Amino acid sequence: MNSREIRQSFLDFFASKEHRIVRSASVIPAEDPTLLFTNAGMNQFKDVFLGKGTREYVRAADTQKCIRASGKHNDLEDVGRDTYHHTFFEMLGNWSFGDYYKAEAIGWAWELLTSVWKLPKERLYATVYKDDEESLALWQQVTDIDHAHILKFGDKDNFWEMGETGPCGPCSEIHIDLTPDGSGGPLVNVGDYRVIELWNLVFIQYNRNSDGSLDPLPQKHVDTGMGFERVTAVMQGKGSNYDSDVFTPLFDRITELTGVSYTASLDSPTDIAMRVLADHSRTLTFALSDGAVPGNEGRGYVLRRILRRAVRYAATLGCNEPIMYRMVGVLAETMGDVFPELHKQRQTVEKIIRAEEVSFLATLGRGTEIFNEVVAGMKAAGTRVISGADAFRLYDTFGFPLDLTRLMAAEVGFDVNEQGFEHSMQEQKARARMDRKDKMRTSDDGGSWAWFMEERPTGFVGYETLETRTRLAAARKSGERLLLVLDRTPFYAESGGQVGDHGTIETEAYRFEVAETRKDGELFVHVVTTAYDKVRDCAVAPSDVEFDGTAAAAEAAVDRDSRVDTERNHTATHLLHAALRKVLGEHVQQKGSLVTPERLRFDFSHFSRVSAAELEQVEHEVNAQIRKAEGLNRHVDVPYEEALSMGALAFFGDKYADRVRVVEVPGISIELCGGTHVGNIGQIGMVKILSESSVASGIRRIEAVTGRVAEALLWKEYHDLQEIRQLMKLKSDEAPLPKIQELMEDRKALEKQLQETRLAGLLDTLAASLAGGEEVRGCRVMAERVDGVGGDELRQAGLALRERVPLAVGLLCSVDDGKVSLVGFASDEAVRTLKLDAGKLVREAAACVKGGGGGKPELATAGGKDPDGIGKAVEVFMASVKAALEG
Repeated sequence: MNSREIRQSFLDFFASKEHRIVRSASVIPAEDPTLLFTNAGMNQFKDVFLGKGTREYVRAADTQKCIRASGKHNDLEDVGRDTYHHTFFEMLGNWSFGDYYKAEAIGWAWELLTSVWKLPKERLYATVYKDDEESLALWQQVTDIDHAHILKFGDKDNFWEMGETGPCGPCSEIHIDLTPDGSGGPLVNVGDYRVIELWNLVFIQYNRNSDGSLDPLPQKHVDTGMGFERVTAVMQGKGSNYDSDVFTPLFDRITELTGVSYTASLDSPTDIAMRVLADHSRTLTFALSDGAVPGNEGRGYVLRRILRRAVRYAATLGCNEPIMYRMVGVLAETMGDVFPELHKQRQTVEKIIRAEEVSFLATLGRGTEIFNEVVAGMKAAGTRVISGADAFRLYDTFGFPLDLTRLMAAEVGFDVNEQGFEHSMQEQKARARMDRKDKMRTSDDGGSWAWFMEERPTGFVGYETLETRTRLAAARKSGERLLLVLDRTPFYAESGGQVGDHGTIETEAYRFEVAETRKDGELFVHVVTTAYDKVRDCAVAPSDVEFDGTAAAAEAAVDRDSRVDTERNHTATHLLHAALRKVLGEHVQQKGSLVTPERLRFDFSHFSRVSAAELEQVEHEVNAQIRKAEGLNRHVDVPYEEALSMGALAFFGDKYADRVRVVEVPGISIELCGGTHVGNIGQIGMVKILSESSVASGIRRIEAVTGRVAEALLWKEYHDLQEIRQLMKLKSDEAPLPKIQELMEDRKALEKQLQETRLAGLLDTLAASLAGGEEVRGCRVMAERVDGVGGDELRQAGLALRERVPLAVGLLCSVDDGKVSLVGFASDEAVRTLKLDAGKLVREAAACVKGGGGGKPELATAGGKDPDGIGKAVEVFMASVKAALEG
């Protein structure tokens, strides 16, 4: 059976046992912040095992995409060096949620392996937990396994726990003996590749309490997992996972690209490299297809490490150009029928990987040079341990992950001081934290609230109204500011990138100007910077406001124009998001935003600069939608799962409440969002993109304006254009651009003519100086200072002067805008017969002006930053020339 048939037969078998065949979850766990990657088939059912969720079915089976390259389950370092470890793999699994239990799980596993797949019974071993007599008896009763092949093990091997507390239970593993003579029984669970685990049947029947005790669960579950790559290799009679047809198409592609063939050797450096490339291409392709992006933190950094590790191994195959992106098509063709996202995201994934490869290859050469210098220094010092500081420099400056430095060090018989590396890393993080603290503005003095009524969360009514009657609930003074909490408020508190509202709060005694609104837990804090005493009819400092301790009645009113402008910009970010995903690809995900009344800022994941044409297309798409003037639908208090089924965008790493608010522009955008929005997108008026830039690796930023601000911007540009027309005396239908280009060409020609005239005059002066200059052994020697001349003109003068006199050498010095330029020249005859070297002479002179440079013996240039040193530079130059000529 080929791998496709093996996978399908597993699913068909459990479908025949009334299991719901479910799709693989993403390798990016959307609802589990404890995981960087989905690392087991049970991840998507974790809520069921924890008693927090349910499914409409009680039996399920699937093939789950898994990545183990970080945290406790990290196989990265083993990949390539053995035959069965992978960073990406498929886990075939079947589950029972309070339905069938041990007897069926054991019986069906045995039936599939021996009756359907025809694996030799005499080669199979079952392990059970040391105290699980029930499973032991069932293996003996419902299967015909050799009873001597049922082995007991302890907690480490045969007891599964989700965490320190929570659901857990014994497990029963099925192993296969691949030794030549079938004598592998003693090798079960000792980590020998000749006797490997195929399938793990977990029986979740207990809850682990914080004191370590176990209580029976009200419902018992089955959770199984079988390594697809392992069982395929066994079914196909291969001694290695990498020898099966899961990997051969990848090896064929690598051979096509590099000319190196795979020989299935365990120790061959080229075979190790090919296994790394095959495995890592799978991990990157599947992760990026599910929306991940390489970066400098967390999940993104793990992927970047994997890619850079692969690039380094590619060099072993003689490949020093991008190769990993060329593997994506093979995976789409061989696995896209099971995982359609590979086809859908192929072009996007190829672009991201290629961009990462190009970027790293640009620094790899220089980083390798530095590594080699470090190694040479270590050898000279008699040590074979690369310091943590040097390893960190390679990481911080050249992007070398620690494991890449470790790999390169091992190749030359060196170790790395990893503790020192971690120390340097922590020092950098500490400096960054201090910098952030220094830049942060203290929001308040941390004082306590004076409550005028029972303490409770602020009621927010700002979705429905911008004005409301309310009461003062609490107050606190903070420096020159006054912080107020209301019983209920229409003021939106800063959240999700949208700035807080400003406006007024008015009591019988005071009128308060609210400059901003923030959240403090469940409280909405109104920051007052201006107060007016209505009784005394005068302005007062907010810090001088006095309260009588009662929950005074108040009128709260949000600045309507400011709120509406903010809403225009917020709704525009949703339209921008949808347009970017349409134009650039569905890999685009929001990574941050800022929404104010004046402008919007939208950060998103993308692997390269957005071109002017793409920006124009995005802007056109957004404004075309605005002109349709669709109304917004707001779905309030929606269960999270229901929101996802509606199509609402929810991205990995984001945390959402059990019940959420969904904002929908029908047919255009649907997102989870707690912010405020216009009622109809036509109210936005228009969107004008101002700029596109990079925020961080893989993160881009768009800044834009809408509504009144966009209109004002366009009017300003229109008026500027009209003034240009008048200045240039253009007709109303005459385009200004050709005329401007003509004027710029004329100016360029005049500047060139002026430069040539200046240069001619300069040459005449310098030529006369050279002709009448000092002569040493028949060689004319000059050193002249000509301030106000740029470095390029000075160089042209030097080129011309060396042709004017057959035997000559000279130094030209200039100071222009505080910058020192030096040009040294020597005629061909002076170089040939007198052995003069302008490069050496200029380097010696440049040291006097705190600079450096050099060049060829005929012509050399240098720069410096100390004009006061020019006199000394001339002296050094003249002394060096005379020494060379007279010595």
